[in-house]
Amino acid sequence: MYHQGAQAYQQVARKTEAPRDREANLLSRAAANLQLIHDAWDLKQESLPEALLYNRRIWNIFLTSVTREDNPLPAQVRQNIANLGLFVMNETRELHMEPSQAKLLPLININRQLAAGLRGAEEA
Repeated sequence: MYHQGAQAYQQVARKTEAPRDREANLLSRAAANLQLIHDAWDLKQESLPEALLYNRRIWNIFLTSVTREDNPLPAQVRQNIANLGLFVMNETRELHMEPSQAKLLPLININRQLAAGLRGAEEA
């Protein structure tokens, strides 16, 4: 019963949530997943590929969006997001090849900072 109620709430929340809030929430979730792995590296390292895939999917959507001609963001903002996205993709590839606890921190920080920016806050 609880599970059905939670699913119904999530569906309504998705429909009523502003796009910027949705993006911020996705980034925060990705950062939290990576942070959990970072904090318990010896116990959670096997979860790294799944967390990286989730993060990469989010960033792939951002990259696709900012490179579209009809994207309303200013060109400089779009370029900055694209540059961050390329960095994230490169770091993700590196982490797949050579997992490293320390290399998770830049991805966590980027996601948190962008989520904070989307929410209009200074820090996540």
